[in-house]
Amino acid sequence: MTLRLVRLLAFLSLLPGAAWAQAWPQQPITILMGFPAGSGVDVVARLLEEPMSKSLGAKLVMDYRVGACGNLASEAVARAKPDGYTILFGTAATHGVNAALYKKLPFDVEADFTPIAPMVNVSNVLTVNPQVIDASTLREFIDKVKANPGKYNYASTGNGTGTHLAFAEFVAKAGLTMVHVPYKGGPEALTSVVSGTTCCIFNQVQTVIPQWKAGKVRLLGVTTRTRVSAVPDVPTIAEAGLPGFESYTWFGLFGPKGLDAEIVNKVNAAVKFALEQPAVGDRLMQLGNTPRWESLEKYRATVKSDRAKWAVVVKEIGATID
Repeated sequence: MTLRLVRLLAFLSLLPGAAWAQAWPQQPITILMGFPAGSGVDVVARLLEEPMSKSLGAKLVMDYRVGACGNLASEAVARAKPDGYTILFGTAATHGVNAALYKKLPFDVEADFTPIAPMVNVSNVLTVNPQVIDASTLREFIDKVKANPGKYNYASTGNGTGTHLAFAEFVAKAGLTMVHVPYKGGPEALTSVVSGTTCCIFNQVQTVIPQWKAGKVRLLGVTTRTRVSAVPDVPTIAEAGLPGFESYTWFGLFGPKGLDAEIVNKVNAAVKFALEQPAVGDRLMQLGNTPRWESLEKYRATVKSDRAKWAVVVKEIGATID
């Protein structure tokens, strides 16, 4: 190493974080994913990958750290160096539900992360296998389950995930008795419904459409307040027989705490750029998602309010994980 290079490196080490941030990124950016390939989270990430990479001028590398409702990936990012090269693709579950559901977490979902930007709101839909429970409407479904307490099993993408808690809340409000069967992720959970191992699931609209179009499942109601443009003939659960019911999740990006503000702003802008691409926005809507971008301040407030909201839901249904 030459003396000139040594002096240059010594000089650079004295520069403030903003100066380093101006040169960022200089290498690929790793996006940690707490859910499996092919899941709804992965589908959205892949859609935004190319336009975000173009905006940032760096390759995005997906790293799947599946397990513990996304906590494995979250912990890895919480402990990562805040240099902008390790980012979490999080959800309302990883940064809302889990804080209330788990008695102990090795991180704090607010204090140990830097919120960067939300990406989409995601609607779930009550998806049933008609060979297991022959219901064509939500009211028929509720009546059949009530007439057979404990007979029907519902699937979820894992203990404590948004799909689990949303269905548990639905079961409680409808006065049903059902058995919960958790799986490791969306693909396995939906397969259990299609095969008849379980009768039903609250599944993301985007991942169930192919099975629905093939006639393998029926869609009885979406969980959002309004209907979803991708399946406009499917009523909301509230209008179909359970007034006031509403449940949805969101996906978004987080960095480790202490992430430089200039880097945060660049990634936030890259998300906005990606969502503004007509091909991306249109495709998200076709899949049943709603593009969602927020300023840094608003996104931080979203995380805080969702943490409080899910704490109430978890307490109401008595769910917990040690």
